[in-house]
Amino acid sequence: MKNRALLLLLGALLTAGCAAGPNYKRPKVDVPAVYRGSAADQSNDSSLGDQKWPEVFPDEELQGLIRTALRQNYDVRIAAARILQAQAQLGITRADQLPSVAAGASASDQRSPKSKIAPAFESNSNQVSIAFAWELDFWGRYRRSTEAARADLLSSEWARQEVISALVGNLATAYFQLRELDLELEISQNTLGSRRDSLKLTQLLADHGATSMLDVRQAEQLVFTAAEQVPDLERRIEQQENFISLLTGNNPGAVVRGRKLTEQPHAPEVPAGLTSALLERRPDVRQAEQQLIASNARIGVAKAAFFPQLNLTADGGFQSSALTSLFSGPAGLWSFGGALTQPIFEGGRLRNNLRLTEARQQEALLVYRQTIQGAFREVSDALIGYRKSQEFRVQQELLTRSAQDAAHLSDIRYQGGAASYLEVLTSQTNYFSAELNLAQAQRNELLALVTLYKALGGGWQN
Repeated sequence: MKNRALLLLLGALLTAGCAAGPNYKRPKVDVPAVYRGSAADQSNDSSLGDQKWPEVFPDEELQGLIRTALRQNYDVRIAAARILQAQAQLGITRADQLPSVAAGASASDQRSPKSKIAPAFESNSNQVSIAFAWELDFWGRYRRSTEAARADLLSSEWARQEVISALVGNLATAYFQLRELDLELEISQNTLGSRRDSLKLTQLLADHGATSMLDVRQAEQLVFTAAEQVPDLERRIEQQENFISLLTGNNPGAVVRGRKLTEQPHAPEVPAGLTSALLERRPDVRQAEQQLIASNARIGVAKAAFFPQLNLTADGGFQSSALTSLFSGPAGLWSFGGALTQPIFEGGRLRNNLRLTEARQQEALLVYRQTIQGAFREVSDALIGYRKSQEFRVQQELLTRSAQDAAHLSDIRYQGGAASYLEVLTSQTNYFSAELNLAQAQRNELLALVTLYKALGGGWQN
């Protein structure tokens, strides 16, 4: 009864024990009222970052590539393996809060021959026992360790979400770049075909003395300028396909295309949402906060090391020389004990360990605030980039239409004898460059949308 009462008392003390170290409170951060560069109404709490990636990227082939990448990409699989490691580490750390119980059994038979000083004898020993050991977590050392391990687990989970978000963004970027190269190749091939026809006509006119060989050479320059683009674009396309294959976890190979670059839907304005919601949506911010929580909990572990450690041990079982009487009569045995250990001199180890954990907590706090500040800057840059890329694309469309009209008029003037072929050469070159620049402007607008989506914390939701 006394032992049972003692155990109940120690259990009550354990329950009432407090955890050393500071409890975590989310630090205050300077959150701007609105995003700089946003033209949308900030009173609307909806955000592009809340949308799932299939809603932002409706191209069916792109969606298929993203799904394949989420299954097979090595970065995602490595991040998932790290989560399993963190889960196992949490289980190991949490086990320190619980008592350990071990059972054992032994049997021995010993015979000694007769000697001059002692007669022959034979002895038998059989024992069955169970051992109990428990270090009481009165100061919360193991509870703080478990808190830190749980935060590490959540940090690894948010790290995986960040990898997924980056993968979705990188794959969408690579796909749009591929479709832009396809468009450039199409423009170059069409231009090459029309210029070859023009060269044949110029050569025919020269053969009949209606024009000079200078016009023929200038027409050849137009053909060669368009022709040199084709193999270079084909090289870049295949290399881009290899890169996309790597992102999807496949060996280098061809990539199936979906919608053309000019058919990819995107809204002229996208909602950014409330600035405060960004802290909950961005995986890197959530990861940094969990790392801060873990560092804060480890201060408690370091402080608990200054206090006494209380260990309880108990052993019980049966011991007898004969198996038939092992569990009867006076064969029972037991022992119970406790030990209290107080650090007295550690050469400054405990004090410096506490300083180390506090310094790491301060570093984690600064990283957390820096991550938040960087997130707001990325959103602001992305908003400005998306809007300005749209304005640039509009101007490039106007320039391309003007260059197209100028090339058409130059060709009419040349055929009517009112202009030299040099004018045709200049106009055709300008129009070809304008078409390629327009394709790049359309690509940059889509890439700016991808950047904005990731900056707002989108991409990991599915």
